[in-house]
Amino acid sequence: MTWTQDPIYISGMLCMFVLLSVWLAKFKGWKTIGTPILVIVITAIAANFGIIPTATSGNPVYTGIFKYLAPMGIFIALLEVDLKSLKKAGMPILVMFGIGAMGTIIGVLVAWYLVKPAVEIGPMANAVAGMYTGTYIGGSINFNAIALSYQVNENAELFAATTVVDNLIGTPWIIATLILPKYLRTFLPRKKLLPSANEDQKIKTNESISIAGLASILGLAFLAMAVSKLTLQFFPQIPEILTLTTIALILAQIRLLNKLEGTHTIGFFLILLFLSAIGTLCDLDTLAGLGDLAGVLFLFVSVLVLIHGLVIFGLGALVKIDWDIISVASQANVGGNTTALAAAESLNRPDLLIPGVLVGSLGNALGTYAGFFIAGMLG
Repeated sequence: MTWTQDPIYISGMLCMFVLLSVWLAKFKGWKTIGTPILVIVITAIAANFGIIPTATSGNPVYTGIFKYLAPMGIFIALLEVDLKSLKKAGMPILVMFGIGAMGTIIGVLVAWYLVKPAVEIGPMANAVAGMYTGTYIGGSINFNAIALSYQVNENAELFAATTVVDNLIGTPWIIATLILPKYLRTFLPRKKLLPSANEDQKIKTNESISIAGLASILGLAFLAMAVSKLTLQFFPQIPEILTLTTIALILAQIRLLNKLEGTHTIGFFLILLFLSAIGTLCDLDTLAGLGDLAGVLFLFVSVLVLIHGLVIFGLGALVKIDWDIISVASQANVGGNTTALAAAESLNRPDLLIPGVLVGSLGNALGTYAGFFIAGMLG
């Protein structure tokens, strides 16, 4: 084992890449890209230059992240989802988010029958379709949840390809949704719809984490994961991550648990750590040898995102919704609440910060279920 393959060294470097991404995301321009994408890109560059090994080398650090830290991060992040608070988001953005989710499902089904990915991908094609359904309804949390359940991450080449293609298509769309409102307003002016202000609407950004809070959050996460594993023994047909998601959403509706300080910080850090591990899957040497697989995935996701965009912006235009609201709703679908937040800031719409985060949280909650439904239907 070389020094760069030492698990302690790799763990330290992954944390440093997360730190660098968070720091860069504070600056104008980088903020638009967002921390999740930055951490994937930075880690991918480091892995391909040999600063750390790629995940295809089978290092135990990456195995541990995929098996334990990723599900834990998903659970903790979902403890923030207060479903009752969704009424504060406002009907227009909720409607557009729903239309965007419908556009994603239509896009997946159309792409499935046009591209026929099962011919190239094989028996995991339905899982890949479910992954893309989940991620383009509520962000990468759902993508990873379905991938972990169907063990797509254990097929390094396929998981690397799905991740790279997701970023190749998803990132330009995120940028496009920030540009489109400006030009669409020129040709089709829309009155800006301002959600009602509410003093109780706050985004958890600066949290003070106590020992009691840390023990509560981690204790709940470990126990929920244990219950999910136990449930799998009795009901093997129910995916473990789906049980974990359901437990998290139920617990999140308990006010005492929903208000725990530290859920955003810890959950988001674990997710970023997981995304850094995903970056190491972007092995260009491996990807270069994928050939037709990469092409099929690229075409599949292109069709999916194109239809999502046509549905959400097309129907939004018909009902004359504010272009900024459509843009933030699409961001909530494609990138989750983090990119929705970045979109509201980039569009200079502070009134859409909370609504964007809230519908993004709804996507986190619903995307996994939708992804499993599509994967099961197409399987």
